[in-house]
Amino acid sequence: MSDYSAGSKKGQSSELPKEHIDWIVQPISRFFKVEVAAGAILLLATIVALGLANSPLSEIYASFWHISIGFKFNTFVFERSIEAWVNDAAMTLFFFLIALELKRELVLGELRNPRLAMLSVFGALGGMLVPALVYLSLQFSQASQHGWGTVMATDTAFVLGCLALLGKNIPKSLRVFMLSLAVVDDLGAIIVVAIGYGGNINWLAIGIASLGFVLVKTMAFVGIRSIAVFFVVGTFIWLAVDASGIHATVTGVILGLLTPTNKWVSNDRLHAIMDCVVDYPPGEHWSGDTPDRKALRTAEAAAREALSPVERLEILLHPWVGFIVMPLFALANAGIPLAELSLTSSITMAVFLGFVLGKPIGIFLFSWIAVQLRIATLPTDLHWGMIFGGGMLAGIGFTMALFIANLAYSPEQLNAAKLGILFASVFSALFGLIILRYVSKVEKQ
Repeated sequence: MSDYSAGSKKGQSSELPKEHIDWIVQPISRFFKVEVAAGAILLLATIVALGLANSPLSEIYASFWHISIGFKFNTFVFERSIEAWVNDAAMTLFFFLIALELKRELVLGELRNPRLAMLSVFGALGGMLVPALVYLSLQFSQASQHGWGTVMATDTAFVLGCLALLGKNIPKSLRVFMLSLAVVDDLGAIIVVAIGYGGNINWLAIGIASLGFVLVKTMAFVGIRSIAVFFVVGTFIWLAVDASGIHATVTGVILGLLTPTNKWVSNDRLHAIMDCVVDYPPGEHWSGDTPDRKALRTAEAAAREALSPVERLEILLHPWVGFIVMPLFALANAGIPLAELSLTSSITMAVFLGFVLGKPIGIFLFSWIAVQLRIATLPTDLHWGMIFGGGMLAGIGFTMALFIANLAYSPEQLNAAKLGILFASVFSALFGLIILRYVSKVEKQ
């Protein structure tokens, strides 16, 4: 037998068996692995929401999201509208995933280098402060000035989707910079939500939630690894934070940052366990409560636990958040009756300029200052034109901006703010792509 045929047979035997359904499933799976997929589905959900809000079905669309769902037990009532469940409960998973990404980048990823991390941190800081100042300069002393937090956010999915459209025309370091910046930006936005848009503080509920966080840390320390157990405890913590007056989505951020990054099974131990399975001769002896069956179960657990909890949870949650939670959020919040609004509204213009001017200027300026002060370092393949183009893309504030707008504005002001968010996101996406494409061409020439 030739080496080629032997290698071919070995390769075939090392793969899982194929079924007819794989002809359908595998292409779809490859599509979902592309970064742009989540942004494309989010865009589709936005278009559907806008279409329904401006169609003869607009009243049915609006009333659906206000249907109350919950439970009653004697005098205790816990009910919310469908929209509130999406914004408060489902979005907790989104913020949990954001916190996981941040912790992975800081401990296991590119941000382990402090000076590279500071470039993203300073860029995010400028991308929050300058837009807020632009907004406040246009809305100072007006009833809508409380909406300053709306223009501080960046939509991670849409930004990464736009970068994916550029392919290899941009350096990997820009993707890392923008991902890290967006994650830090979202974390800052959550802090803004907790401080600027919370209700009256219930200190007893905060105390109960704090004990819950201590319990989670203790469970991780003693070696509990069941995701289901942590989910149950996390649900009770969410209820306590929700009752405290702080926005309940903060729960996701704290739990994400508490998630361990260390692996339970080391690479050496994993290989040793796998060797034990390989040592068993082929045959029909993998059933029943036999030593070889126990070795196989051990290998299964070892393969799972060779990834850190942060990595495992990211892999588990990313499709749910990207393809269900965020599109649901867009369907619930992006529906704006356009005929009733004007682009010249002061709130719309303040939100638009906060994103379109404040984001690129703030990110570029603060990143430049950090490099000049030697607090941060600029990667060799990343140039200032790319930083400015990335800052322009950061003006896509969509998901987080809509989230904060729902908390910051009165019902009479909300649609005007949403219109500014939508137009700023479209403008920032188009001009960000144009700038990055132009800069990449100039650098190649």
